[in-house]
Amino acid sequence: MDSLNEIKGVNLTPLKKIEHPKGDVFHGMKKSDDGFSGFQEAYFSTIHQGVVKPWKKHLEMTLNLIVPIGKIRFVLFDDREESITKGVFMDISLSIDNYYRLTIPPNIWVASKGLGNDINLLLNIANLEHDPKEMVKTGINRFNYNWE
Repeated sequence: MDSLNEIKGVNLTPLKKIEHPKGDVFHGMKKSDDGFSGFQEAYFSTIHQGVVKPWKKHLEMTLNLIVPIGKIRFVLFDDREESITKGVFMDISLSIDNYYRLTIPPNIWVASKGLGNDINLLLNIANLEHDPKEMVKTGINRFNYNWE
């Protein structure tokens, strides 16, 4: 399922998990990290098991996606005219067992699917506040991609 084709500008950063008998620490992002492009909003969202959230792309926002609970599959698609990776898909599942931060620059399409049985929790650390005018959405069948 994971297709780690690289898309120009997308970063996959391993994150630290610090185990402690009283409770574990899961790193998210520091100002000094690669991919940090400022901070204006952080939010959590959930995806139910088997549900696919359709394609969207942000025109200005950089996303920093982390999955601290459950498992979420992300599929990215690059249709940027000037990109050397135009036409490339990237398929990655993030979870506590595959604990990374997925940094997605503006103008990359992303769709996601909940894979875990219970709560699939997503944290986005964004460089801009949410603005529906800087986002484009389309249906799940926009691009020819097999979600199975």
